[in-house]
Amino acid sequence: MNIASRKKIVLLGMMSRMPVAGVVWQTAHYLIGLRRLGYDVYYVEAHARTPTMLMRSSDDDGALRAAEFIDGVMRRFDFGSQWAFHALHEGDNGRLFGLTDTQLRDLYASAALIINLHGGTKPRPEMAATGRLVYLETDPVQLQIELHENNREAIEFLKPHVAFFTFGENYGRRGCGLPVSEQFHFKPTRQPVVIDLWRGHEQLPGPVFTTIGNWEQNWRTIEFRGETYHWSKHLEFMKFLDLPAKTGATFELALGSVTEHATQMLTSHGWLVRDAMSFSMDPDAYRRYIAASRGEFTVAKDQNVRLRSGWFSDRSTTYLAAGRPVITQDTGFGCSLPTGEGLFAFSTIEQARDAVQTINADYGRHSRAAAGVAQDYFAHDMVLKPLLEQVGV
Repeated sequence: MNIASRKKIVLLGMMSRMPVAGVVWQTAHYLIGLRRLGYDVYYVEAHARTPTMLMRSSDDDGALRAAEFIDGVMRRFDFGSQWAFHALHEGDNGRLFGLTDTQLRDLYASAALIINLHGGTKPRPEMAATGRLVYLETDPVQLQIELHENNREAIEFLKPHVAFFTFGENYGRRGCGLPVSEQFHFKPTRQPVVIDLWRGHEQLPGPVFTTIGNWEQNWRTIEFRGETYHWSKHLEFMKFLDLPAKTGATFELALGSVTEHATQMLTSHGWLVRDAMSFSMDPDAYRRYIAASRGEFTVAKDQNVRLRSGWFSDRSTTYLAAGRPVITQDTGFGCSLPTGEGLFAFSTIEQARDAVQTINADYGRHSRAAAGVAQDYFAHDMVLKPLLEQVGV
């Protein structure tokens, strides 16, 4: 198909707000996956968040640094000039980088689909006017509760969208505690992964189960029906501190937002701890770290665990794609994904221990099974084709 005749898809993202490798890979899988399905794909940031992580000082030109960062990512994945950064954050005057104003408006008007990834972009009139703006939520719970409580800001934010997708794959199912909106009809989806980007970089697995993330993030705590639901993962990790002692296996946490006191507490219980930022700003180093792991051991946010949202991590997806078994805290994702070979869900420390022992008893089998789960359930065509079909593209 000639590129001039391809349907255009715009992906609205926020890589410059969180310029870490995990977010870059998550975004890249959508961009590359859609392109491989035959679409002419453009990336746009118009989220109005100050790119503080890229700024060296408060008076630095954050917009320029954001544009340079996005340009580098897009060139890396052969998207050339198919991007725009609209500097709508406080302190800027709405400068546009990449595409010109006319090109961006024409792009919105001609796009077959505009995907609001993460739901991180407040719809602008030129986006909503197309009738092709789609909300794609990667972190469920807070929005569903806001809708249940008739939060006007949340309702007005969603209204310009014409379709709604969520990583909360149990939404609306029996056993899921998320309230169901009568006004907005969410459909399940999950992270796509371009498998060969991970298979081609395999190396022999090391002896260490790893994960990458933040330790303590004391925000986005939610009150719902008299219960408090937490965002910070450290509260869940604390429940499994004795896992190294119970298994004899080696576990490493690559962490951000961790204090020296927390590091000492973890190491005293047998955990290895390293600075996630030492490699997580580099997509290649991030990928090498995952490929060198024996597998992933991780927890989920309390919100997803207790409300049984069915959420599954985009990072865990890349472990699977690299043929690395995953042991992760149960959010109810077993309703949508196969568990017991290559992928293990746990609620208790005994279940986590048993999963480690099962993997170590036949590592080759579970490595192949992990790769099979990625291929059958997360490959870009398996995820993106149904999503596009549901919105008529």
